[in-house]
Amino acid sequence: MFAFFKNVSREMKKVSWPGGRELTRYTITVVATVAFVSVFFGVVDQGITAILNLLFE
Repeated sequence: MFAFFKNVSREMKKVSWPGGRELTRYTITVVATVAFVSVFFGVVDQGITAILNLLFE
């Protein structure tokens, strides 16, 4: 088990971590994408609900 964590530590030192500006840009991209997809599916859900309510009421 200790060998495993030693190897993990050694591999983590080889990782190329993003800089501050790059990390900020990636974070903004992810948050904007999640927000867009959430709004998109919310609008689609409301549209489907409205159509079903018209058909079955």
